[in-house]
Formats: sequence, structure tokens, C-alpha cells
Amino acid sequence: MDAIVRAWVDGWVVSRGAAPPVREPWGVTIDVGIQAGHVTRHVFGELNDGVGRAAVQKVAGAVTGSGVWLKVFRHPAVVSRWLGPDWWIDPEPGCLMTLPLPLTTPPPPPPPAGYRVRTWTRGGVTRVLLAAEDGSLAARGQVAVTGGTAVVDQIETVPDHRRRGLGQHVVHTLRATAAAQGAHTCVLAGTPAGRALYETLGWQVRAPLTSARFTGPARG
Repeated sequence: MDAIVRAWVDGWVVSRGAAPPVREPWGVTIDVGIQAGHVTRHVFGELNDGVGRAAVQKVAGAVTGSGVWLKVFRHPAVVSRWLGPDWWIDPEPGCLMTLPLPLTTPPPPPPPAGYRVRTWTRGGVTRVLLAAEDGSLAARGQVAVTGGTAVVDQIETVPDHRRRGLGQHVVHTLRATAAAQGAHTCVLAGTPAGRALYETLGWQVRAPLTSARFTGPARG
């Protein structure tokens, strides 16, 4: 299993409070169970050309119920040819990204004027919240450190508060937190919208990420 994928899985399950991953010959299975539409995910363990068609089709062919996702680190244009009509594929490919952390990481800059920032840690997950003057959510994010790697997760900036540096503040804060807890590398699964921000902050794309959800009829 690729080391970057392993690091992302280990941190993601802590960040989301998911069940421990179950190793499979092709990757891992994670029981999430947070809602009916996302019960289980199968994450393939290799990147790019290392992900084989036969493995993806074998796993997909064994899926019989709703709420099951595949996470494949290849482009949707490739994966879509491997899956049948019972699978919905997110048309916007995500990406797996990494960021090396220096031995000393400067503290994040202060938040923009008019915003309140709160940071707290619970259950191995550090969360950052930026609230607007009226107390509403402006931006947020979280990080889970597992050994030498840290997974940055659920970065969000509310549309009315974008282009004000809030996302950068959140990412800088989480990066500094990870470094302070001993991590030397950060990993995240970014969206197309977030990729540009992360790249300006020094993150590098390691592989595309295809998300596919089973939408076919239940098979007994």
C-alpha cells in the first residue's frame, strides 16, 4: 500500500471518528456509518497507474447495497470506463496532496479584522473555527496527527466570506498545530475549488482522486 495513501487513511479515520480500516489485498475498507448515503468506503491503496482495472472491477462487482463508495486515486475519465451504470462518479476529480513541514513552523498570522478565531483539541483532532461578527460560521478546518503525518480535513470557507484570507489562516493554523505535535508531512484530499489555494501554500498534487457511489438496485 502506498505510504501516502496509508497516511491519509490513518488520519482520516481519526478525523472523522470512523471505524479502524480493514486491510484488503487491494487497499482498505472503512466503515463510516455517519449517514445512510455514506456507510462504507473502499479505498484503493495505490496511486495513478498502480491502480489496476481488474481490482476496481472486482471490488465494484461485489457491492450490493446503497451508501457504499469507492475512492480511487486515478482520474475519473479512466475509472468511469471501468464501472457500469450502477455507479455515480463525481465529475469533478479531487486530488491527493502533500506538504512537507519544516522543523520550525512560524505561527499563523492573526485573523482578518472582524473575525473571531477559536482552536481546540479533542479526541486527537484539532479544530479551527473562524466566526463572523454576528457569530455565524465564516471558515473552519481540522487536523488529525498520526505519528509523523497529519491529515488536514474538512476545510471550508462560507461563500460570503471567501477571498479574505480566511482559508489561508485556517490552513496555516492547522499546519502549525501539526508541526507542534511532531508531524513532518501533511496530507489532504482536496477539492477542485480548494486545489488552487493549497498550491499557493506549497502543497503538491500526488494523484487525482475519483469518488464513486453505488446507486444501483440492492442485490440479494
